[in-house]
Parts: sequence; C-alpha cells; structure tokens
Amino acid sequence: MIHIFQNYWGTLLYGLGQTLLCSLLALVFSLILGTLFALLEESPSKVARGIARVYIEIFRNIPLLVITMFFYVVFPLYVLKMNGFTAGTIGLTLYTSAFIAETVRAGIQSVDSGQMEGARANGLSFWQAMRYIILPQAFRYVIPPLGNQFVNLVKNSSTLAFVGGFDLMYQGNVIASSSLETIAAYSAVGVLYLVITMPISYYMRYLEKRLA
Repeated sequence: MIHIFQNYWGTLLYGLGQTLLCSLLALVFSLILGTLFALLEESPSKVARGIARVYIEIFRNIPLLVITMFFYVVFPLYVLKMNGFTAGTIGLTLYTSAFIAETVRAGIQSVDSGQMEGARANGLSFWQAMRYIILPQAFRYVIPPLGNQFVNLVKNSSTLAFVGGFDLMYQGNVIASSSLETIAAYSAVGVLYLVITMPISYYMRYLEKRLA
C-alpha cells in the first residue's frame, strides 16, 4: 500500500478532491431539499403533503446506481447532456435528500405539538413557526441520524466510478488495472475514505454532546 501511495499519489489526490467536491455539493443540496420536503410533509396542504410523499417514496426506494445511470444515460438523450461527475452528484443529492427528509420529519414530530399550537395562537404562520421555533429544536434531535446520513453520502459517492466521475473509487480501479496490485490499490482507497469519514463521525458526536 505504501508503494501505491508513493507511485500514484497524484492520481489518488485528484480522486480524493473529486470525492470531496461531490460529497460537499451533494451534502449541501440534499440537506436543503430534504428539509424542504420534510416541511412539505408536515404542511397543512394535502397537495403539498402528496407531492412530498411521492418524491420521497420514489427516490428512497430506487437504487442510487439506477438514479445515477438515468441522469448519465437517459436524461442526455432528451434534455441535457452532462458528464459523469454532474450526473453522479445529482443522483446522490436526490437519493440522499429523500432519507434526510424522513430524518428531519421525525425530528419535527419529536417536538411537542403544543409549541406549534402556541406559535399559531400568537399570530405566527405555519412557515414562521417552523422556521423560528420547531426546526431549531428538531435539528438538535436528529444530529446522530443526520451524521450517519452524511457518512453514508461520502461512501455512496463511489457510484461515480460507474459513470466516469473520476472520483476516488474510479482512480482506485485505474490504479488496480495498471499496477496489477489490486489489494494494495483498494486498501489505499479505503484508507482515504476513512480520512474523510472518521472526522465527520467524531465531529457529529462532539456536536451531539455539545447540544445535549
């Protein structure tokens, strides 16, 4: 493995950068989308709840690779051509947002219902009450499961390797093929994934204790 790091450090570093960029983009947008659909699920509007339910059930129950391949193969035929990195990032965002939506919704339901009633009685709209009263408390409850989702997101970014996303897993495949040192190549890739995911895990634990 040390030999792999010495001879392919530039390749691995580029793959690491692509993985980090994909994960960061998917994390930000999936958190925004997930929170939005969680709010829609709790909305007084039946139409909004129906739209959110359909979105979540579709993207939560279709494999990530199928979603990614749709944007890489099918979507360009009829709408817009995109590269593997873009297709993979979009697929990862939509897939993860469905799980985050359910996580945030569980956090919202953990907040005492009397707080929403009190906020509405004091003149706040549903969205104002959610923004200023319910969501801040809900996010404190869901830090552990959100942390798990973020770690899973980084690991799931390896699907970019199937669509030429030049991520860490893709570079690992290239190195394994060219060097014929399969075990060492994938061990090096595994170590670099740990470099990304372990700090996230420890930080989420720290945050959980800090906000407890």
